[in-house]
Amino acid sequence: MTDWWTLGHVLRALTGREVPEPTPAVLDFGLDSRILGVGGLFIALPGTRTDGHHYVAHAFANRARAALVHRAVDAPGALVLDLRTPDWSPPSSWGQPLVLRVEDALQGLQKLARYWRARFPHLQVVGITGSVGKTTTKELVAQVLALHAATLKNPGNYNSEIGLPLSLVRARGYHRFAVLEMGFYVPGDIALLCHIARPHVGIVTTIDRVHAERAGSLEAIFRGKAELVQSLPPEGVAVLNTDDPWVWPMRRFTPARVVGYGLAPHAQVRASHIETRGLEGIRFHLHAEGRTFTVSTPLLGKHAVYNALAATAAARALGLPWETILTALAHAHQRPRLRPFLGPQGAWILDDAYNAAPRSTLAALDFLAELPGERIAVLGDMLELGPYEEEGHVQVGRRAAQVVQYLIAVGPRARILAQAAMEAGLPREAVFLADDPEEALRALLPKLHPGAVVLVKASRAVGLDRLIARLKEEVAHAHA
Repeated sequence: MTDWWTLGHVLRALTGREVPEPTPAVLDFGLDSRILGVGGLFIALPGTRTDGHHYVAHAFANRARAALVHRAVDAPGALVLDLRTPDWSPPSSWGQPLVLRVEDALQGLQKLARYWRARFPHLQVVGITGSVGKTTTKELVAQVLALHAATLKNPGNYNSEIGLPLSLVRARGYHRFAVLEMGFYVPGDIALLCHIARPHVGIVTTIDRVHAERAGSLEAIFRGKAELVQSLPPEGVAVLNTDDPWVWPMRRFTPARVVGYGLAPHAQVRASHIETRGLEGIRFHLHAEGRTFTVSTPLLGKHAVYNALAATAAARALGLPWETILTALAHAHQRPRLRPFLGPQGAWILDDAYNAAPRSTLAALDFLAELPGERIAVLGDMLELGPYEEEGHVQVGRRAAQVVQYLIAVGPRARILAQAAMEAGLPREAVFLADDPEEALRALLPKLHPGAVVLVKASRAVGLDRLIARLKEEVAHAHA
């Protein structure tokens, strides 16, 4: 069995019909005609700003081998195979680019991923979801498993009905594990992803008000996230946060074996004696299977203990030895959250601009509170909170008042946060309201000095990554 895609595989996946090999290899899959590799399959999907169908000819000009479409396209020189009809036939020659027309290109991509997943029954998939912490947990689980055997993971935020299939089609026979983050907006999303990926282990981190704007309520978010554990097979393992009042009850909804992780006494994988060591990481006692280990890890913040416990529970469920797990935790690296770097004027910058929700922002403020020096926070809007928007920003503002000496609030929703901070005791002169990252940067730069430590956090759409980039440019210019 070949580990590599060919056009024959693509056609069989889309139609169920056998195509005699050999056929040309498909070397890449992608949605962007500008960066799709030579010999790739271009997936033409409509988007909010443009439509991939407009770029099929450009993909072929960049030497794509085929394009998956669901409407007519302008692609001179390409051969069109209408796979919607039962009487299509393979071309007599594979030399020219192919336009593969199906009923729906997105569903076609998902068919490709399901077909490819089925070719590797030995692949053990870990599905991860949760309102907060799923990306960090995914990264850590993948680091632990990769120390034992070849591990596939979805890059960045490839956790949707588009991103997960694009990740899974890159599986190869040498992969033993796949760690796949599963995003959620409305009920049914995760069930679809599980139908594609067929996870053996499912991890649920937290349930919070993230995406409530679309999902509607915490109950709806609970139902949507629970689809992961409901989809597990009886021989699978559900890894659930015992300390989350919404996650732990999911144990009643899964046919799989349940392993709880957390600080609660009844957690099968439990932590105690947690010591925070600032930017050097954390130290704690790990209790599991009747044994106790002392773990020192460079992961930052007390909340990172949960990531370590979830990764440990998943790794043990998949048969990894303790030596491998403890070695991986000792050498773990933090991505994508809370990346510290030395900024302008010798100030420490905590780059947590990747995303934000009330729970993750409170955890970041808790970590900031553990650090010495003058504490500054640049906090922006937290989006998609729906009816919980005001409550979430007020909670963060009140905690900020207890932690920081200076607060820069970026965006209209962050003004709620700033007002709550002042009402909780932060002096008015210690609060600056910024409309955008550029204005926030101008307010921040004069505040930086060797004794300052700055937390930068907001939802991605606020654009605080631009502020981070400018701070790094300032450092580079100072050292030039």
